[in-house]
Amino acid sequence: MANPEFEADDVVDITDVNCPVTFVKTKVALEELDEGQILQVHINDGEPIQNVPRSVKEEGHEILKIDDNGDGTFELFIKKVGD
Repeated sequence: MANPEFEADDVVDITDVNCPVTFVKTKVALEELDEGQILQVHINDGEPIQNVPRSVKEEGHEILKIDDNGDGTFELFIKKVGD
């Protein structure tokens, strides 16, 4: 789902995996980006949306926005900080 506020440099869909693999896939996708680039993550409600943003922040990255798609999924926009 496109977001006019942010131009994502990469998009990853992790709705088909469970925690802790959700964070692992997100982390791997972030590692492939350069500092300042934006990753859009399509993520499920529940544990993933609770745990992944927290873990990403603990890694030092910036959560730009979380959009509720209204269908039990979310779009998480992460700005990579540091390299």
